[in-house]
Amino acid sequence: MLYDIRLHLHYDYAAAAGGGRHQIRVLPSTISGVQRVIAASLSFAPAPNERSDFSDFFGNNVTSIAFRDAHDALDIRMSARVSVSRPEPGLDVSPDIGRLRQELAAVRSLASDSPHHFLAGSAHSGIDAAITSYAQDSVGTSAAGTAMDLCNRIHRDFTYDGEATTVRTRASDAFRLKRGVCQDFSHIMIAGLRGLGIPAGYVSGFLRTIPPKGKPRLEGADAMHAWVKVWCGRDAGWQEFDPTNGMRASNDHITVGYGRDYSDVAPIVGVLKTTGGQVGEQAVDVIPVALEKV
Repeated sequence: MLYDIRLHLHYDYAAAAGGGRHQIRVLPSTISGVQRVIAASLSFAPAPNERSDFSDFFGNNVTSIAFRDAHDALDIRMSARVSVSRPEPGLDVSPDIGRLRQELAAVRSLASDSPHHFLAGSAHSGIDAAITSYAQDSVGTSAAGTAMDLCNRIHRDFTYDGEATTVRTRASDAFRLKRGVCQDFSHIMIAGLRGLGIPAGYVSGFLRTIPPKGKPRLEGADAMHAWVKVWCGRDAGWQEFDPTNGMRASNDHITVGYGRDYSDVAPIVGVLKTTGGQVGEQAVDVIPVALEKV
């Protein structure tokens, strides 16, 4: 699939900010065997006094910006053309949890994709006894099968509610509420799998949404999305699951970045020199590109 993606983040400040520094993680990355970024751009209004672009430890695209002049609003616009071609899931060759632990112990690498980075509890996805107990009911004969079952159960047992949680909500709190958004369901699944000894991480990106039959697609109706990557052993490697929709990640999932949880891949983090609060808005368009026949 080929997509044109447009993102607009807008922030209004109650009082003019005298300065600020932010890190932005919204640009998709080229990922071997999964997706290719054909073109991408990122712009800001007002223009920052400083800007630098780099890759973080997990290989995510990061733009660091700084303002020294007073401003009462900030607009961030990203546009990209991305080709996504995920391989179809093949035969499940992942081991059971006991064998997975043996294979994990044999991994000596501490590179960014090492499963060791995704096994311990993290700020949003701490190991929680209640979540581990819930995940235990999904344990089957393979790591991938366990992950898929847990993914489906979260989709079935939890209610999508955009008002129930915030970006600061932890997995344990969302689990008790039994409601939340894609970020919460991903954190719950990550915490559950880690509690079982299965390495799991957070994926930030975009998801193409399909309007009801006969209805036009609404501009700006898409949003940033989150799902889960799971290390399923030496031979099966990393596989991705979307607990919000009860499915494996498909060609409709466009990846921005990977991390241990939301805090590693938040779209924007930073500090402001101001005395008031702020209000933010987000609009995303994920538009399939029709390929011309030659």
